[in-house]
Amino acid sequence: MGYRNEDEIKRALGIESWRNLSKDKMIRFAAMMPDMGTEAALKIVEQFPAFKDLAKSALDAMKRAHESTLSADAESQEHVYRAFQDIRETLKDELNKDGLSWENRQFLIEGMKENGRQVSQKDTEHKKFLDGQLRKVLVGTGTALVLGVAFVGGKVMAEGNDSPEGSLEG
Repeated sequence: MGYRNEDEIKRALGIESWRNLSKDKMIRFAAMMPDMGTEAALKIVEQFPAFKDLAKSALDAMKRAHESTLSADAESQEHVYRAFQDIRETLKDELNKDGLSWENRQFLIEGMKENGRQVSQKDTEHKKFLDGQLRKVLVGTGTALVLGVAFVGGKVMAEGNDSPEGSLEG
């Protein structure tokens, strides 16, 4: 084991307490976890308020990234819908002109129907995109939390099985 106690881990990270664990140091901390002893891992888990704050900070960062994506998407959607509206206005203006043959009127009406189908299709695509974004955020958040808990818990269980107390033959 490379790190026998909590103080060694904090020194290696260059922090005084777990409250000083920044997002960038969290990545380094995660990479160090396989080299931690069971007791060190348990003492860190006891520092739950610091991890709660860190998890909240990570979730807030994910939320901001998600909101930024949605904002950019909304702006893009607005441009698309404005273009569809411009096409409908043009078709409507053409349809209102005098002297159009029945075939020309029918062609313009079909163009308006097609425009409506395209808007509906774009709306469906957009809803699927939003659903996919939400799923990514939920999966990413859930996975991060589950992996963190599973890693520490699995390490504690594995080391417990290696100790004489954890043995059935004891």
